[in-house]
Amino acid sequence: MTMIRFAPLSAALAVAGTLAAGPALSQTTLTVANWLPPSHPLVSDVIVPMTEQIAEATDGEVVANILPAPLGPPPAHFDFAVNGVADITFGVQGYSAGRFKTTNLAELPFLGDSAEVVSVAYWRTWEAMLKDAGEYDDVKVLAVFTHGPGEIFVKEGDLSGPDALDGKKMRVGGGIVQKVATTLGAVPVEGPSSKAYELLSQGVADGILFPYESVSFFGLIPQLSEGLSVPGGLYNTSFFIVMNKGKWDSLTPEQQAAIDSVTGEPLSRMAGQMWDKVDAAGLEAMDGKINVAAASDEQVAAWKEALAPVIDASLAEIDEAGVDSAAALEMFMSEIEAGAAE
Repeated sequence: MTMIRFAPLSAALAVAGTLAAGPALSQTTLTVANWLPPSHPLVSDVIVPMTEQIAEATDGEVVANILPAPLGPPPAHFDFAVNGVADITFGVQGYSAGRFKTTNLAELPFLGDSAEVVSVAYWRTWEAMLKDAGEYDDVKVLAVFTHGPGEIFVKEGDLSGPDALDGKKMRVGGGIVQKVATTLGAVPVEGPSSKAYELLSQGVADGILFPYESVSFFGLIPQLSEGLSVPGGLYNTSFFIVMNKGKWDSLTPEQQAAIDSVTGEPLSRMAGQMWDKVDAAGLEAMDGKINVAAASDEQVAAWKEALAPVIDASLAEIDEAGVDSAAALEMFMSEIEAGAAE
């Protein structure tokens, strides 16, 4: 697996400065930070098209260039946008533990089987209600979205029955997924997605909670033998794409309107569509290599009961952030239901 090497911050900033200084005065150049391999679909199928759409929508007055080297580790990227180290950044809110409460809504288990549907519902609920918590007041939000439903994969062993995860060491990312894993009897092993192969191959983890795409992209198929598909997903992961507020305010109202026309819900939808597409390809790549079974009704019923306190506690944190979680959940699930019906 290709390892990501981070350039020194000073060097990366020099690159950013060069990019910003190059165009003619009539053109504004936005720097876009990236911490993933260029081949990752979040970059190739979302961030790159986003930069192209911004240029097209503004008739070339605003262009966005993706920096060639990462500015730092993934958890730092939200603050890179806040502080203007880069103009546009993306990342996972859960990588900054405890900072974002409203993302709990989008990371609950059993939400839906389509990342597009969930992501559009998430954006609409965020814009109508969740943004009132003020968690993103220091940036301009271009999109919020989720990856596809998170599923269960293990190197070996039986995944049938409600105790399928008992005692298994499972690699997890940030956010609610750790509480989900613990509640269902697993031993969480934390680590970034780029370390997943290492954790599995060295026996540090017995399995992983991942969407189909990530199992395939990070080369984990040879490491795993059994998978379990959970209706609606056992968890989701929330992502952001944000822009430095000062840079946003420096644009003309016409430029801002043009960028708004290709971000927000359209960008969140595009991200969800990407995840659905690559999840389907990831599942196809497992054919004949990983035995992926559907979770039984017994498992789902038992897990819903076991996870009810986790869900309640997660919603309570949204209330603490100043948003009515019951109303937000009602809107969110209504939007998911409507999107799924379409």
